[in-house]
Amino acid sequence: MRDMGQVQVSEKKYSVAEYFEMEEKSETRHEYYDGEIFAMAGTTMNHNRIVGRVRGFLEKIFLHRGCDVFAENIKIEAIKNFYYPYPDVIVTCAPEDINGTYIVRHPSILVEVLSKSSASYDHGFKLRKYQEIPSLQYYMLVAQYECYIELYTRTEQEGIWTYQTFDKPESNISFDLLDFKMPVSAVYEGIMFLEEEKPESDF
Repeated sequence: MRDMGQVQVSEKKYSVAEYFEMEEKSETRHEYYDGEIFAMAGTTMNHNRIVGRVRGFLEKIFLHRGCDVFAENIKIEAIKNFYYPYPDVIVTCAPEDINGTYIVRHPSILVEVLSKSSASYDHGFKLRKYQEIPSLQYYMLVAQYECYIELYTRTEQEGIWTYQTFDKPESNISFDLLDFKMPVSAVYEGIMFLEEEKPESDF
């Protein structure tokens, strides 16, 4: 069993077909890894805002190119029949994905907005598995409690990725492989940073 950053639903091993059938009917999202199913945790309002800012900016870049951008509720096939996570934002230009229904198989960009519960998972296990996706060119991690963005970029050398960090709103993040730039300020537009708190009941 891996540290997935979520709660394992049961000790039962599920086939991929069983997982797909369950996920179509479930109101809760679950990630799948090697037969194990993990319930996805809820998110903060700032997490949701940042996802929206990133998706909105990327849509302006990519929709007119014939690509598409998805957020939060669409899963990817990171490893066929083995690992199906839900990235926060996905960019794909593959017709198979754009004309699909539930799964993106050829992402160009994946984005995760970090929380304390998911940070080690997103930086470790998920990073390694995402880097095995042949189509992936960029993996971006975005902090939600401070201005801090990390970018992994695939190089022409097999298995070699560059790593950059950005912590100033006036900085621009260059995505040279896909010919565009993203201002850090666009990611954090209107965001007021708050200390991480334990969720409180509304009742």
